[in-house]
Amino acid sequence: MKSFKKIKTIVTPLDKVNVDTDQIVPKQFLKLVQKSGFGKFLFYNWRFDENENKKQDFVLNDDKYKNSKILVAGDNFGCGSSREHAVWALQDYGFSVIIAPSFADIFYSNCFKNGILPIKLDEKTIKKLQQQTDEIEIDLENQTIKTSNEKIPFAIDSHKKKVLLQGLDDIGQTLQFEDKISEFEKNSTIPSLL
Repeated sequence: MKSFKKIKTIVTPLDKVNVDTDQIVPKQFLKLVQKSGFGKFLFYNWRFDENENKKQDFVLNDDKYKNSKILVAGDNFGCGSSREHAVWALQDYGFSVIIAPSFADIFYSNCFKNGILPIKLDEKTIKKLQQQTDEIEIDLENQTIKTSNEKIPFAIDSHKKKVLLQGLDDIGQTLQFEDKISEFEKNSTIPSLL
């Protein structure tokens, strides 16, 4: 997993609440066995019509947001089923940060496990960010969002911050204790299963 420190980009505004994981990546696209390749299915039913033509009124189909890495959404983002594919689709599409007033718990946890920074902010600030036309900067080390005219602080659990800054997924975190694990295995009286 890549480490996260700063990112500067325009915001993609998704002014919708209760966006569930079935809307983020519909169930018919969950057949891939790897984490990559899901980006083309992100918000599929909102992006495409029944003939797979792009819907011109959906924000992701607007070329000005093509290189955006920050999605600013409404309340209760990532609700519904606990599938990790939703986070994979957002990341594969190119998003590194999701900002919303609240997230479903499992979705929120899955973001950190996959290198996406989820930021919780109040609804008034969310509305202001959704109207931003200039680039904004997310600085994880200093826990700030810098717009053209203000600096907005955000809270984050210190362990989750460390995980993102160091680019550690669950396996990477476990491997930090490889010496202790090896020592335990060497001194263990439990018979090996191998």
